This record gives sequence, C-alpha cells and structure tokens, in this order.
Amino acid sequence: MRFLAGVASVTALLGSAASALDVDWSSDDSVKSAASQVAYGMVKYYTGNNTGDVAGNLPDPYYWWEAGAMFGALIDYWVYTGDDTYNKITYQAMLHQAGDDHDYMPENQTRSLGNDDQGFWAMAAMTAAEANFENPPDGKPGWLALTQAVFNEYVSRWDSKDCAGGLRWQIWTFNNGYNYKNSISNGCFFNIAARLYRFTGDQKYADWAEKIFKWQQDVKFIDDDYAVRDGAGYANGENCSEVNGALFTYNAGIFMVGAAHMYNITEDGVWKDRTTGLAKFTTKTFFNEKGIMYEIACEPQGSCNTDQQAFKGHLSRWMATTAQLLPETHESLTPLLQSSAKAAAQQCAGTSSDFKGPAGQACGFSWLKESEYDKNAGVGEQMNALSVIYSTLVDKAKPPFTSKTGGSSKGDPDAGAKDDKKIEKPREITAADRAGAGILTTLVLAGLLGGMFLVTSD
Repeated sequence: MRFLAGVASVTALLGSAASALDVDWSSDDSVKSAASQVAYGMVKYYTGNNTGDVAGNLPDPYYWWEAGAMFGALIDYWVYTGDDTYNKITYQAMLHQAGDDHDYMPENQTRSLGNDDQGFWAMAAMTAAEANFENPPDGKPGWLALTQAVFNEYVSRWDSKDCAGGLRWQIWTFNNGYNYKNSISNGCFFNIAARLYRFTGDQKYADWAEKIFKWQQDVKFIDDDYAVRDGAGYANGENCSEVNGALFTYNAGIFMVGAAHMYNITEDGVWKDRTTGLAKFTTKTFFNEKGIMYEIACEPQGSCNTDQQAFKGHLSRWMATTAQLLPETHESLTPLLQSSAKAAAQQCAGTSSDFKGPAGQACGFSWLKESEYDKNAGVGEQMNALSVIYSTLVDKAKPPFTSKTGGSSKGDPDAGAKDDKKIEKPREITAADRAGAGILTTLVLAGLLGGMFLVTSD
C-alpha cells in the first residue's frame, strides 16, 4: 500500500514550494498523508541501504540504539497507516543487526553497547512479533525468539550484590557508567518481560516483570507518586542511595506501557493502579497548560542532547498503546496526543543543511514553539513528530497481537548467549577498579546533568 509514499515523493519534487504540514485532523487520510511526509524526511537520514554501508546503522551523530528505535517506530507506522514503503529496509536492518548470536549484540557494536541499547532493538523485535510483521526466513530465529534471547541475557546480568538487584547501565566494566543503575535499562527489561508474558502466557515473564517493578520502587527509582527517576550510582558505598532525580518522558512511558500490558493480560487491580498512577504522573508532568508534550528536564533550557531529542516519540507511541490496553486511560491520554500532534505538525516547517527531505518541512524539536520553527532538525525530531502524528489514529489501529489472537512469530524460550562468548570476559573487579569506575561514573553523570533541570514531583 504505497499511495501515501507517493504524496511524500510528489512533495519532495516541489522542493522549496513545500510548507508546514497542513493537516485535517478529522480525516484519517490527511493524517496518514502528513505522517508519510514526516516518515520520508526521517528515512532520508538513513544510510544503511547505501552501497558499502551497514544495514541498520545511522550516520553520526546518532548512536546505535536510536536506529533500533527508528525501526520500531517504522513498524508502528505501518501498523497505524497501512503504508508498507519502509518495510523492506526495516526487515533488512532488523535481521542484520541481530548479530551472529541472534541477540542484538552484533560484532560491530558489542564493545560499546549498554543494556538500554540492546533493549531498544529487542523492543523493536517485540513490536514486529506483536504486529505480525513479515517473519524471518526458515532457519533464522523469529522476532519472538530474538526478544527472548535478550530477556535471557538480562536475567543473567541481574546484579543482586549491589543495590539488591537491577541491571547496570553498561554491560562491560571498561565502559563509563558501568557503576550506574538506571531506569531505562531496567525499563527495557521490564517492558520486554511484560510483553513476553502477554504474548506467550509463560509465568516466568510475569514473575520477572513483578520483580523488576518492585525493585524500581524499593530503590526509589519509582516513587510513591509514580515519578520515574533516572537512576543512581553504587560505587564507593553509595548503593543507589543518591537517586538522580531527572525526569524523562521515555522513562515514564516505558514503565506505563509495560504495566498496561500486564494489566491487559492479568486484569489484576495492582497492575491497573500502577498503570493509571504512571499515566497520571505522565500527564501532569510532561504536558504544558495547552496539552503539549515537552521534555521537562532539558527542553525549557534548550539543553537536550541528541539522544534526549528522540525521547518524546517513544512516549507518544507508548501512550497510544496504553490507551488501547487499558481503556480507562483513553480519556486522559488521547486528547494530549491530539494537542501535541497538532503542535508537532506546525513545527515541521523548517530548513536545515543536513535535512534531505522536502524543503521547508524539517521538523523541529520543541513543540512548545508551535508555528515558530526552532531550527533543530534530525532523526529524533522527525521520529518524535512521526510517532505523535500517527498515534492520533490509535482508535483505528489493531492492538498488539498475542500467540492466542493471531501472532505467528516463532519463539525459543532458551535463546540467548553467554556474555563471555561475545567478548573476552572481563577480569574480576578490584577495589581500585570500583573506585576508578566510580570516578568515571561521576564524570558521566556530571555530563548528563550539565544544564539539566532536576524536577521534584509535588
């Protein structure tokens, strides 16, 4: 189904005659056309299908996790609009980046990737399973098996010695941030566990989802008001006692949608309370008085980095799925998607030297400026706008499949590989190593928090 891509192609030919997106929000076709134009501008950044390049990679300055996030967003784009224009490059990228061990730790990334990087590719694979995306060929693991491989490796990395549990941010001792445990890495683990449980019904995934969520609460990464804090260090006796209070959209969203999956399959009131609590915190924290989404920790100060400029799109998609899986949240979440989408469409009115889409249609980052293009452009900005625009079609979209409702992806509960198979196993950590890693973690956090506003929920 390629009529929407045709709109984008025609618009591209018009060049400088193009202008900001003009969307009739009462018309599904108009919304799909707008999403098509934004998707076209996003994919023009992708170089992995160029001769000599690596399938699945984005060019600098984008880290590997953002490519995984982009392909996950493109699968949902197909689900919400029916446009399969980008399915071929998505399929190619998702298979190639799975790597030799079929666990999203490809050789060209393994030494530098963290638990969260691996998690975003695994969540994209889970989205493929839940969407009945084209299955890998015979002899290759299915999307479900690829996700299960990452889950099993997460289980093996669960660290009960420091902070009584949790995943570290980084996998390897030699990477800065190894002595930091954060919500997004554990959120990826939780999200995958919850979705695997809903898809397969295997109780072990439910047990891990509960364990991870409870641990987040125990260390106060999720507080009594369901504020999801960024994380904490555990070197030099800190033991996760000094919580970094930064609030990011994707941290709230990843736990909210995971909890919604758990409620949808269990109908347990505990999971309903957790989902609605997270939804309430999200709506009061990350939206202004006009109902426009913003990145509270850095956007008002203009200090969001390249990674942070991609977070709002994830929350948009996860809000839409939450509204599907827990109808009680629909009334509070979907109007905010509408108001944010309208503001985002008005931001798609710029020109940038590195933007290869239609002239005058680069999407800016801060939707708070509405029709005033903020002169920021990139993959994250396009992905944010794309995700929130097509998320307004949530009421017409099919909810995620399960193995009982038509999901056809093949699984392997024993998938995954030992970390020492992928890279020379790091030696035992000494007291000196811990002190040194603690210093490095402090430096990493100083960079993370530089120019960032820490928010305390009231």
